[in-house]
This record gives sequence, C-alpha cells and structure tokens, in this order.
Amino acid sequence: MVLLGAWTAFAVLAVVVALHGSAPFGWEQQTVQWAGGHRPGAARATAGVVTSLGTAAVPWAAALAAGLLVARRAPADRRLLLAVTPLLWLLAGQLLRTLLMHGIGRPRPPTAGWAVPASGFSFPSGHTFTSATAFGLLAWALGRDLAFRGYGRTFRRRCTAALAALAVLVGLSRVYLSVHWPLDVLGGWLLATGWLALGALLLVRPRARRRTAEPERIRAP
Repeated sequence: MVLLGAWTAFAVLAVVVALHGSAPFGWEQQTVQWAGGHRPGAARATAGVVTSLGTAAVPWAAALAAGLLVARRAPADRRLLLAVTPLLWLLAGQLLRTLLMHGIGRPRPPTAGWAVPASGFSFPSGHTFTSATAFGLLAWALGRDLAFRGYGRTFRRRCTAALAALAVLVGLSRVYLSVHWPLDVLGGWLLATGWLALGALLLVRPRARRRTAEPERIRAP
C-alpha cells in the first residue's frame, strides 16, 4: 500500500509539473523568494551543513552502515552480499531518479538566488531522494539490530524518527537555499518512499516463501 500510494502520488505530481510546462507555480516562487530574504549568515551556514548530508560520502556511508549492520548477524556465506545490497539499492535508485530528472527536465530556480552551488535539472530533488533513501535504509537496519540486542520499541522509534528528521531537514534546506522548488522536494520524498517500500517488498517475499517451504521440507520422507 505504501509503494502504491507513494508512487501514484509521485506520478500525479510529475504529470502536474509537466502539464504546467515545468515552470514553477506562483506559491513556489513566493516560497523561494521568501527564503532568499530570510537567510542570515548563521542560518545559511547551518542550512549548508544540513544540505551536505544529502550528497557526497554521507549517504553512501549510511547505506554501507546499513549493510554492515544486517550482515553482522547473517551466515558467513551471505555476509558480503548483504553488506553491499543497500549500496546497490541506493545506486539503482539514483539511476532511476536521474532518468526521471532528465525526462521531466524542470529548470531550477534562478541562479541569482542560489546560496550553494547546484547542477542539473530540478525535479525530483537529488539531495532529497538520496538522503531519504540512505537514512531510510539505515533506520531499517538499525531498528533490526537494536531489536536483536533487546532495546525497547520506544528507543527504536526515536532512532528512526531522528533519521527521518534528518532526511526532512535536508529536503527543506534545498528550498531554503533557493536551489529547488518545493514540489521538487516533495517529489524526492515520494520517490524515495516508494523505492524503500519496493525494497521492503522484495525482501519480505523471499522470506515468506522460505517460511512456507519449511514445513514441506519437514514433512518430506
């Protein structure tokens, strides 16, 4: 349901953006203009640090950490595969996002208002998608690891909420720094949610098949 809902919403949003000629809506322009006029030095520096969490080494390190957390309790013959799977899933998602970005071809806000360097098209936001996917993978793996070590559900939820908050802040920083329109960020969140849900679905189905097959092996002569 999450997969269907997120990607249906993304598809509708992409169509709306395309039908509008990929141009910004009036309220988007007003939001970006407001951000440009309310960006004192300290806030700008903080937003720059936050936005850096969505690119370069940080998201890949988060995905690698997710793989290592899962692999540490797996059988020896599957550890390497499980360790790199989150990295490969993030890479595959990046390829999908890049194809969509070039296919839609939405221009960024005017360069005169940019507070940080940016490149490429605008929709969906790459920093937003990357951070949401990477931190989502880490939240899933960390939750599993903490549960195995006996941590309570409340603590696990707080860790998940903290990682989700980081992903949200990265997306908001892209608008605050005037390098993305608000709908670009929303599109990145929706695409990442669907991508994570697809990964969860692909993970659960083999496990379900194994659980179903186990009694049959026991009953076999």
